[in-house]
Amino acid sequence: MEPLTFLESRLAFQQFRSAWESGTLPKSAWTHAAHVAIGACYAVEFGPDALDRTRAGIIRYNQAVGTPNTETSGYHETLTRFWSAVIAREVAGISDPWQAAVHAAAKFGNARGLHSDFYSFDVVRSVEARRNWIPPDRP
Repeated sequence: MEPLTFLESRLAFQQFRSAWESGTLPKSAWTHAAHVAIGACYAVEFGPDALDRTRAGIIRYNQAVGTPNTETSGYHETLTRFWSAVIAREVAGISDPWQAAVHAAAKFGNARGLHSDFYSFDVVRSVEARRNWIPPDRP
């Protein structure tokens, strides 16, 4: 896993989050671990509104950096909802958004393919899953 310098301190994470939210974060910095950290931070900070805020933030960020949100690119509803639920469960009980981000990134930052344990099909390439929530189909 790449070094997570954006989580080395509260200040580094605040700067990272601000750059992401404003659409100025370099596209290369928007890694899986970065997604996980933002998801954890939002889960703690926004509770039941975290998914909506995460969804809106990803779509906005993609637009800012020129990533089209299409049937084959950009925002992915099923993966976002899947990861939001996994992360929210993991950080339940943590009250500090930065600590939640650090914890979740350490646990899931290198687990990009975790969804494969829960889906029997290639959810990443599915147009239907990109546009609409499809619940896991593996026990």
